[in-house]
Amino acid sequence: MVRWTRPARLDLKQIRDYIARDSRFYAEKVSLEIVEKSEILNSFPEAGRIVPEIGDPNIRELFIYSYRLIYEILPTKIEILALIHAKRNFMEQFTKASRQ
Repeated sequence: MVRWTRPARLDLKQIRDYIARDSRFYAEKVSLEIVEKSEILNSFPEAGRIVPEIGDPNIRELFIYSYRLIYEILPTKIEILALIHAKRNFMEQFTKASRQ
């Protein structure tokens, strides 16, 4: 089961709001596609690569558009931890997300 953490849901909302400034249509399209692609993890939890900055085989990422979908493989579920733009400082954003 894929579960989005509160910080990851907030990341998604902020991305949707940012894109909506230019186009509500594309904001909805991008956010829906991100959620749909995260669902592949139900069947293929190891689909993403290991996050190189962390090196833990249970913390992985999928690239969707310009975003890194960071998730953790747990015994009974997959937790989406963060959604971070690929050009942002990963460790700064990831640490910030984990504190919320």
